[in-house]
Amino acid sequence: DPQGRFSIDPQFGIIRSKKQLDHETQSVVVLTVQSQLGNPPVYSSTQVNISVIDINDNPPVFLTKSDKVTISHTQPPGTAVYVAHAEDKDSGLNGAIKYSIASKQPNTFSIDPSLGVVNLTRTVFADKQQEYTLHIAAEDCGSPPLTSSLMLDSLAVKIVILDINDNSPSFTSSPLSYVMEDVEVGFLVHRIIAKDPDEGRNGQVTYHILSGNENKAFVLDKITGLLSTARLLDREIQERYSLAVMALDDGSPALSTTQVLTIIVLDVNDETPIFLKQLYETAVHENQDPGESVIKVEAVDRDAGLNSLLRYEILPGAGYEKFKMNSDSGELVTTASLDRETQEVFSIKGNCEISMSACKMGSEDGSTAQLYLAVLDENDHNPLFAKTQYQISVREDLEEGSAILDLFASDKDDGLNGEVTYSLVDNTFGAFAIDSVTGSIVTTKALDRETKSQYTFRAVASDCSTHLPRSTTVMTVLIQDVNDNAPKFEQSYYKASVWEGQSPKTDIIQVFATDLDIGLNGETEYSILSGNEDATFLIDSTRGILATNTVLDHENTSSYREMTSSHCLVLLASDRGTPSLNSTATVLITVLDVNDNPPVFSSLEYHIHVKESIPVGSHITEVSANDCDAGTNAKITYAMISGNDRGHFRLDEKTGSVDLMKTLDYEDTMKFTLIVQAT
Repeated sequence: DPQGRFSIDPQFGIIRSKKQLDHETQSVVVLTVQSQLGNPPVYSSTQVNISVIDINDNPPVFLTKSDKVTISHTQPPGTAVYVAHAEDKDSGLNGAIKYSIASKQPNTFSIDPSLGVVNLTRTVFADKQQEYTLHIAAEDCGSPPLTSSLMLDSLAVKIVILDINDNSPSFTSSPLSYVMEDVEVGFLVHRIIAKDPDEGRNGQVTYHILSGNENKAFVLDKITGLLSTARLLDREIQERYSLAVMALDDGSPALSTTQVLTIIVLDVNDETPIFLKQLYETAVHENQDPGESVIKVEAVDRDAGLNSLLRYEILPGAGYEKFKMNSDSGELVTTASLDRETQEVFSIKGNCEISMSACKMGSEDGSTAQLYLAVLDENDHNPLFAKTQYQISVREDLEEGSAILDLFASDKDDGLNGEVTYSLVDNTFGAFAIDSVTGSIVTTKALDRETKSQYTFRAVASDCSTHLPRSTTVMTVLIQDVNDNAPKFEQSYYKASVWEGQSPKTDIIQVFATDLDIGLNGETEYSILSGNEDATFLIDSTRGILATNTVLDHENTSSYREMTSSHCLVLLASDRGTPSLNSTATVLITVLDVNDNPPVFSSLEYHIHVKESIPVGSHITEVSANDCDAGTNAKITYAMISGNDRGHFRLDEKTGSVDLMKTLDYEDTMKFTLIVQAT
């Protein structure tokens, strides 16, 4: 009891209230009471619960003194339109509240006494707006009951019956309007009007553009419905606007109606014709007859009607006289046959540009475009070689696959028509071939001038045409000699003879060596390589005539002899090429004998001793003579020219043998002197 609301008698334990208690402040008080007994004292305590019993000392109180609600006149009977609420601090029946309508009213409303719910008891109509003020009283169930006073403490509820927004606005203005494209900004285009039969705010209409005005071309006054231009119009950009316009009332909830307002922008002749392309590119074949269609150009004028009618023409320029243009359709045709090789394109800088103009009917306003016209090639030219014949010289030692000449034939045509292919039409004996694309002539085998020194064949240049004549040139290839052949003697071994004793410079033999090469490579020089150490012989270096250089002696050739009285020479035949090539041949020269040597006995005297008793027929001796000559000149015959008068001896004329023919008698003849002659 911190507030000191109670006291207790210390002797008798009687609890009394000291202050006025308030049930509404604290309905239960819990006191703790302590007792003391004896000395020393003994303590004990107990809890006392005091309930403060409520008395009806608080009347019901409304939290607000007034309130206002609005209801629709279409609400059905039984509809709750308001809930009244009052509070009473008392408890139990003293705090239970009953509600009632204290003011007079024509049984339009009723109230639930327990819940305070005000219900509509009949249908109300708002032909004219009506308003009801109800005074609601609250009374508790205490004894005696307490009540909120009639006018001062009661709740005043104002109930307003309003019109419901049950009609949408309806457009009465036309959904179509026209405006010239050159009107100024702010020009009044159209007035939009919509009607709403509802009253008050439910019938107040405002206007709004929902869509179709994305480019902000128009502005709409939402109150007056006046539609004006907000920016300059251009029919060529947009000739029709479809504005979705909404008429909205101010009801709750608001109702609306939409209308599509079509605005047609009328044309003004303010546009210049424009070609669909600023640069046209096309092609036409050459050699076509005049009147060949080239291209159809088109210009557009964004104006409409008569404002958009155009005429076409060609402006003067290079080559324009070869064309004409249909002024109405814009079709361009040729007036002459075109030749690509004369002029491939109509151009100042490599391209032909024909200026074209499109003008309005009856107006000088117009625009121009450029036409790039290429003349397409027809295969009307055959390839041409620069020369009708070529003559070239190549070395015979050229390697296989070497290029000897690059032929070129020009074709005035273009593309595939001007692509030249090359071929050879004559027999080249497998020596040459031509690259069909480049025209390069190459060797296909090793060349040999000595086998074939000149080739003549034709080269042909063709394009893709199958009917035009081809171009032909004659190729003459001369094979230049290379020193690849050595001189060759007609014989590898020669035999010759010469009489001894001939004067110097006597011709012995003429040898021949042939060289298949030509020029210096085929010019042969002769010389003696060996066997002529004493310069016995000489040879004409040009003609190959071998002659004596000294007087020959058949009997004095021992140092050069292969056999008796012979000379063996090795001859050299060399050409004059670089490097020089050569070959050799052997010449056996026999020195023929001349009978210029008499026989010579091996001894000038022969002394023979024989017994007189030797029988007849015995061999006495043999004489021998030698002759340096040869052949028959050296054949010796022996004869006794004296000393054998009586015939004692016989001499063999061939062998020189001396035999006894008669008996010798020492006493008769002691000595015989025989003179023998060798012939």
